[in-house]
Amino acid sequence: MSRRFVNQLGEGEQIDQIFLASEKQLRSNRNGNLYLQVRLADRTGSLTGMLWNANEKLYNSFENGDYLRIVGATQVYNGGLQVILNRVEKGAADQVDEADFVTLNDRVVDELAARMAEMLRSVRDVHLRNLAECFLIDESFMAAFSRAPAGVKHHHAYHGGLLQHVVDLMELSLVVAPRYPQIDADLLLMGAFLHDVGKIEELTFERDLGYSDAGQLIGHLVIGVSILDKKVAEAESLAEETFPEETKLRLQHMILSHNGLLEHGSPKVPMTMEALTLHLLDTLDAKVHAFHRLIQEDSNTQSAWTTYFPALQRKIFKGSSPPDAG
Repeated sequence: MSRRFVNQLGEGEQIDQIFLASEKQLRSNRNGNLYLQVRLADRTGSLTGMLWNANEKLYNSFENGDYLRIVGATQVYNGGLQVILNRVEKGAADQVDEADFVTLNDRVVDELAARMAEMLRSVRDVHLRNLAECFLIDESFMAAFSRAPAGVKHHHAYHGGLLQHVVDLMELSLVVAPRYPQIDADLLLMGAFLHDVGKIEELTFERDLGYSDAGQLIGHLVIGVSILDKKVAEAESLAEETFPEETKLRLQHMILSHNGLLEHGSPKVPMTMEALTLHLLDTLDAKVHAFHRLIQEDSNTQSAWTTYFPALQRKIFKGSSPPDAG
């Protein structure tokens, strides 16, 4: 029987196949009975699995990042698809096809990294170009940057997602900047590259996705400024000249303000044209990607409308021919 991916599943389906496990929790209900909750993912998305009458032995039988064979049935709860599990066990190696869990293959990642390098090396400002080169020649940084996700649950939440998000945002910057000559195009492009750089240390992504201790305690904005400061020092050492203080300050501000609002986690709101533009383009890319994901994972497969999403306070209109997964 061929695999049914997350974005193909509807309500009331019987499932017996392999998923990647994460966010496992052993919880108790109102009566004190234990149940298992676990996130189940493949290359197209993820959903929650629930196993009633669980115990610590079952909970300890697998780890986050393991492949699980699950048997159960899908149902819709609070507008989202979940699986009521009857059985879970670690998947045997010969049952796992790694390709089922890779959203971006190596060829695509290499192409994205090459395009990013091409755009960065096109920067006219010599100081910014030297700074960019310090990142590009750092093999450990590039390996982490190319594998990291852009998030754990929301937009671009898969290996390589950060790189894809950044390249898309840089491409948007190249389109938008010429329309507004008052914007410093080089600064905007560099800000697009740097805005989420702290996520390589904020997130854990060896196999399953999660948050590091630094990510929980500090967050990617502050981490990103720290990474930038270290690379500026490297650029100054290699070029044997001082990096412009105002340029550094503007880059720091773009990192710290790109979430846009204080209530969205930005310690500062955008106060330069480049920072404002970066915030708006970042929001555009993240929101479009998130809408696309919700449409592709929607359990209401027979309707032109998705189920209601409480977090968005709306349904999404899919139309008669929803866009293919990308």
